[in-house]
Amino acid sequence: MELAVYNIKGNKTKRTVSLSDSVFGVEPNDHAVYLDVKLKMANKRQGTHKTKGRSEITGSTRKIKKQKGTGTARAGSVKSPTRVGGGRAFGPEPRDYGFKLNRKLVKIARKSALTYKAKDQNIIVLEDIAFDAPKTKQYIDLLTNLKVDGSRTLLVLGNEDKNVYMSSKNIQKAEVVLANNINTYDIMKAKTLILTEGSIEKVESLFN
Repeated sequence: MELAVYNIKGNKTKRTVSLSDSVFGVEPNDHAVYLDVKLKMANKRQGTHKTKGRSEITGSTRKIKKQKGTGTARAGSVKSPTRVGGGRAFGPEPRDYGFKLNRKLVKIARKSALTYKAKDQNIIVLEDIAFDAPKTKQYIDLLTNLKVDGSRTLLVLGNEDKNVYMSSKNIQKAEVVLANNINTYDIMKAKTLILTEGSIEKVESLFN
């Protein structure tokens, strides 16, 4: 797939780039995409939920009342889950929600996500950029020039540029990632994928 390269002012340059069909033109695997997104969401869960069981409740261990002769059910502890203030039976415990996916499936998922963006013509190739200082307005101007302001975008950089990253932090629907950190969830969440020229080779080498 041949795409024109745009400059920071939103104008087409005379250059074009070719996206590899082995990364941007595969047969999409929806189940692989689902699993990779599920893994991303699972890893974001803290898993710190906790309630106290009856052994953790502070209270007397004295038997509440005599075993027989009261005409009511037996009761042995104020810490029983059936009583107000007692421990909770089978309550939540801290846990890790993460699970493992093999590398081959992860590659398939991410190539599938990139392919969907390519098929929908939602990929823009931008020449390599660098900001002198973190400026939100400069990043907004970039999105406006590319005619993607107001929509959810993901800018993929070939090399780390803290100024570009910080410039996007105050823009609600704009995200910036390094090519090495690109993932299925971020790709699918974005309406438009903006690839800098320097990131394309890294993305292709990562998933080939």
